[in-house]
Amino acid sequence: MFMRAPGSTNISGSVEKSCRALTRHLNITQHKGAGPFMQPVDVVGLGLHDYYEVIEKPMDFSTIKSKMEAKDGNGYKNVREICADVRLIFKNAMKYNNERHQVHVMAKTLLEKFETKWLQLLPKVDDEERRQKEEEAEMQLAQDAAHAKMAKNLSVELDNVEMHLGELKDMVLQNCRRMSTEEKRRLSSAIAKLSPNDIDKAVEIIAQSNPDFQAAREDVEINIDVQSESTLWKLKFFIKDALQGLEEFTKQQ
Repeated sequence: MFMRAPGSTNISGSVEKSCRALTRHLNITQHKGAGPFMQPVDVVGLGLHDYYEVIEKPMDFSTIKSKMEAKDGNGYKNVREICADVRLIFKNAMKYNNERHQVHVMAKTLLEKFETKWLQLLPKVDDEERRQKEEEAEMQLAQDAAHAKMAKNLSVELDNVEMHLGELKDMVLQNCRRMSTEEKRRLSSAIAKLSPNDIDKAVEIIAQSNPDFQAAREDVEINIDVQSESTLWKLKFFIKDALQGLEEFTKQQ
């Protein structure tokens, strides 16, 4: 009656095989009145005008079979879902038909047989679900480790890029043309316009190239003529950014 649904990886072969054996054991097709369970209820043909008012979710074995064979991702995810739909078939029949109706009686009998066999199958289902959870946990750990490694590699790459950019900038500055006397004069004048905070930053730029340079904040004296060309250009770029928007500095450039 049941076939394994392609892509239904959550249903193991052994458990699904047991489920198929379980449904076969019910001998549904051998019952004289098996029709009500094998195909969707013929509501129109039987004149059951209130059927959908009583039964919220119709179910039958052909629908279960189709869901097990589904290839579009709408199939069953686990055996418990199959079990729930098998129960629903019988419970619907018992709900719609009165207790003395042969369909109600047959549904009740088959449901009792099903529940007995389901209890025998349940330990296998529990073992399978436990195994799946362990596999999912291992997969998640592996995925987290892969993401962590990727993030670490990316961080290293970014550090390398930043280092190379710094080296390239230093190379460019080292190859800069010599600053003219007039440019140095304007640079010196511009330094005097810096805020105390920017003065500290300018001092840091000089100290990076000249570790021996020291100056107290309240008495900063920067000798432009003794600075290296790369330091002078670094200062110019910094001061231009710091004083950007000041009309008099812009005119000097």
